[in-house]
Amino acid sequence: MRKKSDQRAGYFGPYGGRFVPETLMAPLGELARTYDQVSRQRKFQRRLKDLLRDYAGRPTPLYFADRLSSTLGGVRIFLKREDLLHTGAHKINNAIGQALLAEHMGKGRIIAETGAGQHGVATATAAALLGQSCTVYMGEEDMRRQRLNVDRMRLLGAEVVQVDAGSRTLKDAINEALRDWVTNVRTTHYVLGSVLGPDPYPRMVRDFQRVIGQETRRQLRKQTGQDWPHLAVACVGGGSNSIGLFSAFLEEPRTRLIGVEAGGIGEELGEHAARFRGGRTGVLHGTRTMVLQDRHGQIATTHSVSAGLDYPAIGPEHALLHEQGRVEYTAVTDAEAVEAFHLLAATEGILPALESAHAIAEAVKHACHLSSKKVVVINLSGRGDKDVESVLEYDANKSGSKRDEAKASRHPAETWKNVVWGGDR
Repeated sequence: MRKKSDQRAGYFGPYGGRFVPETLMAPLGELARTYDQVSRQRKFQRRLKDLLRDYAGRPTPLYFADRLSSTLGGVRIFLKREDLLHTGAHKINNAIGQALLAEHMGKGRIIAETGAGQHGVATATAAALLGQSCTVYMGEEDMRRQRLNVDRMRLLGAEVVQVDAGSRTLKDAINEALRDWVTNVRTTHYVLGSVLGPDPYPRMVRDFQRVIGQETRRQLRKQTGQDWPHLAVACVGGGSNSIGLFSAFLEEPRTRLIGVEAGGIGEELGEHAARFRGGRTGVLHGTRTMVLQDRHGQIATTHSVSAGLDYPAIGPEHALLHEQGRVEYTAVTDAEAVEAFHLLAATEGILPALESAHAIAEAVKHACHLSSKKVVVINLSGRGDKDVESVLEYDANKSGSKRDEAKASRHPAETWKNVVWGGDR
């Protein structure tokens, strides 16, 4: 049985805490007290539940992927369809919750950071719904990769601020959002999008995402007769979608939990975003956690084909779960993620977000070792409309080699048979 963490003090074992400028200590204390109070109020929870049901589209289906399961040998694979939510990803669960909290605190302006753009779109949506002004910070590189989501945010009335500093990705967008919040904290609430940052954000965002795992348990019981899977898989950037799923099964010893990081294009720093591959304890964006850094303690650059996983740190609760051994953390390469994107499209008619494709790729690796009686749940955290250009660009860049041309001539499922079985089964 895993050890309980000291969450009331804002820590998960040795990880977490509040490492922020003095000007933010009081606002964070106020936010924590307000959240702890409001989250227990029936009125607040009822309004949140109503909006998640009637506006966001909960509950999301737990879909049995019949053709994918058959292609991979018969193991029963279920997809938790967070991609079917309004705005296209799990991010809306947290955005609505925090926007309601900001309204309760009397703050009419909200700000956010975004990488893949899904959190930015969700925050802009929640702000429009509640009549709040919204500013979203986004790295220049991510804006290039996710132009569709930039346009969506602007159409929803949000100001999108391009961040040109550093690697011009999620890390730098968070830096700018924190600078804004320090300056405007009296009138502004920062809707942080993942289980990152100073307390209370890691536990608050986790709580707003718990609905994923709670629904999954109920749906599994109805569809399979048991309320737990043998294997649950989710991608991990900051870690909100994964902790939302995993939280329902942490005390279930029969469920194997796997979080999938971005393996990128290589093993060296700067070629991936896998924090448990060479990362070490450090402080970034107000929390102590596992961080990719060089030997001088400088934050390392990262790479992933998926903008949402392209971040050098991980949520502090994930760092503890790794230390305890309760969750396994693996890494999937860009190439494997893109192939998994094609596989799900070809077998189920679903375009997954490239972030979610990392989880699909990892689940595929385990499928051939599991019998048809085993149940696998993959959290499909978002849809891939935003990634179509990136996938087509990736395919075009790879189409020159004979090996890739040969792959392209085969059905994607046949490619995966060779990957996981070493040939046709």
